[in-house]
Amino acid sequence: MPLSIPALGQEAYQEFNNILSYWINYSIDEEKGGFYGRVTADNKPVPNEPKSIVINSRILWTFSTAYILFRKQAYLAVATRAFNYVETYFIDTQNGGVYWSVNADGSPLERKKQIYGHAFAIFGLSEYYRATKQAKALDLAIELYKLVEKYSFDPQNGGYIEAFAPDWSQTDDYILSKGDHRKSMNTHLHLLEAYTNLYRAFPEVGLRQQLKKMLGSFTEHLIANNRMRLFFDEQWNVKSTEISYGHDIEASWLLWEAAEVLDDKVLLPKIKDISIGMAKAAADGLAADSGLNYELNVATSHLNTNKDWWVQAEAMVGFYNAYQLSGKVNYLEKATNSWEFIKKYLIDKEHGEWYWGVKEDHSVYNTDKINFWKCPYHNARACLEIWRRAGE
Repeated sequence: MPLSIPALGQEAYQEFNNILSYWINYSIDEEKGGFYGRVTADNKPVPNEPKSIVINSRILWTFSTAYILFRKQAYLAVATRAFNYVETYFIDTQNGGVYWSVNADGSPLERKKQIYGHAFAIFGLSEYYRATKQAKALDLAIELYKLVEKYSFDPQNGGYIEAFAPDWSQTDDYILSKGDHRKSMNTHLHLLEAYTNLYRAFPEVGLRQQLKKMLGSFTEHLIANNRMRLFFDEQWNVKSTEISYGHDIEASWLLWEAAEVLDDKVLLPKIKDISIGMAKAAADGLAADSGLNYELNVATSHLNTNKDWWVQAEAMVGFYNAYQLSGKVNYLEKATNSWEFIKKYLIDKEHGEWYWGVKEDHSVYNTDKINFWKCPYHNARACLEIWRRAGE
């Protein structure tokens, strides 16, 4: 029998608690400060692993939003630890902005200015402000937003340039992009998410304008036929042939969230149609076991059948969001099936947390529980979203 909506919400809530308990118990680096850069499958820390702005900002967001919802002091303590670490070690006091990574002892490692990293710093800092009303967190978020606008926004073509040298001068080293591509779907998606959250705390006219412009970049350049193109040059010429099913389903609900926060009566029906269309298109990536495949290269017809943890988490939310927007039960079934896949193949019932992913035969690959990218953001957020939506 399929789960009822209340049962789905309750199971997601319980898993949310499991995830946060894991991070409280296994992620905290008491010796060097902050959080470990890597923890293995059997919960053993790797003490000298570098630490990224991405994981620290995502921890900051996760525990801040948990505190907003549940007011547990244990959540506030972890959120404050993350805030203090980001403020102390990741802020570039000489050039402004945040470092991409630091060594285990907190000394700067990769000093370049990656806009993707700035997006998550804004995301986490703005949520910590919403949780605590600590002015310093909002000030830092606004400072980063203004730096992104000053250096990264492309006033001629629209959109945002990927990365810069440590002093904000031009660079041809882009980390997240392939080759010398100047703009990417991924950076725009998470900058959209960051600006949406910042706008909740800082409803400035200029920020509202930039958020609307970014939605325009999605509708005009990033999305075609209900799918996102991944990489571009500065003039928005497409430089990729892949379909990223996980990013498409994630964008389907993040775009709607941005439109809702803006509450623009012209944008809302337009984005609603796009969100439903993207969920429908992303469903093409579902395998027979209800797991969402990672990626399809249209040019070569190569299908990457790996089932990453974050893709399945976003599928659960994206399909549920499509159900809410359309009223079509088939999307609810897809969301529920995504959760069943997660329970069956991704949750580590012995050691806790989720595996990075499974292959087509359901064998586990990349068994780290924590690393440069692996954090409680996708899975904890997905569980929270389902719990909240199931109660509506």
